[in-house]
Amino acid sequence: MSEIRGLDLPAIRSWLAANVEGADTELSFELVAAGGSNLTYVVERGDGRRWALRRPPERARIATAHEMSREWRIIEALHKHPEAGIPVPEAVAYCEDADVIGAEFYVMGFAEGRILRGPDDAKDMDEDACRRAAESLIDVQVAMAKLDPDAVGLGDLGRREAYVERQLARWLRQFEASKGRELPIVYELHEKLSKHVPEQQACGLVHGDYRFDNTVLGPDFRIVAVLDWELCTLGDPVADFVWSVLYWTDPGEEHDFGSPSPTRHPAFPRRAEAISMYAERSGFDLSGIDYYRAFSWWKMACLVEGVAARLRAGAAGGLGGGSNVDHVLARVDAMLENAAACAARL
Repeated sequence: MSEIRGLDLPAIRSWLAANVEGADTELSFELVAAGGSNLTYVVERGDGRRWALRRPPERARIATAHEMSREWRIIEALHKHPEAGIPVPEAVAYCEDADVIGAEFYVMGFAEGRILRGPDDAKDMDEDACRRAAESLIDVQVAMAKLDPDAVGLGDLGRREAYVERQLARWLRQFEASKGRELPIVYELHEKLSKHVPEQQACGLVHGDYRFDNTVLGPDFRIVAVLDWELCTLGDPVADFVWSVLYWTDPGEEHDFGSPSPTRHPAFPRRAEAISMYAERSGFDLSGIDYYRAFSWWKMACLVEGVAARLRAGAAGGLGGGSNVDHVLARVDAMLENAAACAARL
C-alpha cells in the first residue's frame, strides 16, 4: 500500500526501524479505528508479529482527549505496575516529534484476543464464558476505582475532587459550541443536576468510556488489555461505573446507550446483577445511582447532539443526509427523556 490516511509511510517506516526492536523490515499498515477518536493502526511484520500505532485524529474535537503524551503516560504507568490489576498493552515507543507524520504518536504491543463490539461477537459464548467476562469487566473497573494514583506515578493526572461538577460544566460548553437547535431541557437538567451532585466517595482512575468494546478478552474470556485511554483522568469512580453500566443492555430492551451491546446475548448476567456485583466488590454506596443515570444520559445527549452538528456539516466520516441527522436528533431526544425520568426521582 503506497498511501494510508494519517501516515507518511516512508517517514514512519524509517522511524519504526530506528526505534522499535524488530521493526527494521517490511511492514504493512492498516487503519482500524477512525473518526472523532484517536486513529489506531495495525502495523504487521511479514511473519505475523503486530504492533498498534495511535495518533490524534486529523481534526481534533476535544484537545485534552487527543494528547498522545497523556495517553502514552497512562499506558506506560499501568504496564509498569501489573500489581494494580489493570491490564494494558505493552508500552513500546513514543514519538514527540510532530514532524515525522504530522502529529505525535506512540506504538504499543498488539493485544491479541476477542473484542465484544456487539451481540454477534458473543454468540458462541455460553453462560460460564459470559459470566467470566462480566466478572472480569467489573473486577478491572473496581481496580481502577481502588488505584492509588501516586503509587503508579499518575498522582498529577488531573484534579481529584468535583469530578461531576467539572463534567457538567465541560459538557454544557460542548453542547453550546455545537448545538443546532434550542433544547431548554438541556439547561433545566443541568440546573437540577448541579444542585443535587452526590458526595464523591473516592478518587480513582476514571477511564471515561469503559465497556466491553474497549477491552480485549483472552482465551479464558477474562480481560487481557484495556484500550482507548484518551478520556482518562482522576475522579469519581461511581460516575465512571454508572456511565459504563448503561452500556449493559439486557435482552429485549428497546434502546441501547450506544451501539447494540454484546450483553444483549442472553447468556450474560443482567444489568442489575452487574450493578450488585460492582457494589459488593467496590464497597461503594450506590443508593444515588439514579442521579448518575440522569447525569450519564444528559452527558450522552450533549455528546450526540455534537454528532448531529458534524453530520449537518458533512464532517462525520461521510455519513450525510437529512435522514441520518433526523435519526441522531431523535436519539438525543430519547436520551434527554431518559435523563429527565431519572432526575424526577431525585
